[in-house]
Amino acid sequence: MEEQPEGQEQQQPEQEPQEQSQPQENNPLEFSNRIDLSKLRQAVDQIKTELGKVIIGQQEMIELLMISILADGHSLIEGVPGVAKTVTAKLLAKTMNVDFSRIQFTPDLMPSDILGTSIFNVKTSEFEFKKGPIFSNIVLIDEINRAPAKTQAALFEAMAERQITIDGTEYEMQPPFLVFATQNPIEQEGTYRLPEAQLDRFLFKINVGYPNLEDEVKILESKHQQKNKDVETLVTSVLSAAQIAEYQNTIKEVIIEDHLIQYIAAIVNNTRTNANLYLGASPRASIAIMDASKALAAISGRDFVTPDDIKKMAGPIIGHRILLTPEREMEGLTAEKVVQQIVESIEVPR
Repeated sequence: MEEQPEGQEQQQPEQEPQEQSQPQENNPLEFSNRIDLSKLRQAVDQIKTELGKVIIGQQEMIELLMISILADGHSLIEGVPGVAKTVTAKLLAKTMNVDFSRIQFTPDLMPSDILGTSIFNVKTSEFEFKKGPIFSNIVLIDEINRAPAKTQAALFEAMAERQITIDGTEYEMQPPFLVFATQNPIEQEGTYRLPEAQLDRFLFKINVGYPNLEDEVKILESKHQQKNKDVETLVTSVLSAAQIAEYQNTIKEVIIEDHLIQYIAAIVNNTRTNANLYLGASPRASIAIMDASKALAAISGRDFVTPDDIKKMAGPIIGHRILLTPEREMEGLTAEKVVQQIVESIEVPR
């Protein structure tokens, strides 16, 4: 009977540190958030909820597309037919109350079909410029690799400078201006490889794979329950153009330490001296990694970038900007593996 009180007294010191440790675990998160990210995170969650009404799985694609919007960058979505590339991009655009246009790229598509053309007005006896579908906020280009090089080149100025020049006159795009493009990597007949200059203008190249068995069952069940409903009617708008601009400005305020900036530079610089690569990444890739890492940190609830953010963003940003040497390509090495090797070989700053 005398040993039980002693046992109880020994248990009390073990419980006290646990009670004290709980506020200590919560304090760092509360203290570190010097930027109010509550509205931004709420908007991201709402968009994910809206897309979840139709899109099953593909969480990585949705997250990267959200980061693309916040970082004000374009995205190239690559995958086999039928994995919801176009549907996801289209529904994501619908969650934003902005202008949307879709362009189906074909081998006979001309630059004027995208940018617009000058038409003679008989009444005024002057030429008037009729804007093409590129003049929108969210532009979805389906099967971008089916158009010839001259048509793809028409996008260079619009994607890089948010403007186009026709007959010596500059026409600016209204913000936000984002291009989501899809392509099929398997089918080669009737397709044209995207120029390196165009690939470099995409913030991300998002590789979309097949769903797993569990998600495939959910897709079938969801499709059965929807019956004849139009999936676009299930998704409602969450963000306005003004809110997107506000959140994009918020992302710019996210803190990144000097040693992490050096870490990004070291990763990109390694691609230029790597023996496995014929072409390395440009400074545009460095800026893209920094901006995307800030956006990832923000949607994760942090106002500061961590090395893990940089590691996660390096693959989809660098992979499409580098070229393997012919020898390494014949050996079966991929750009993704090279990027992974580079990231793992560079010491993470402390």
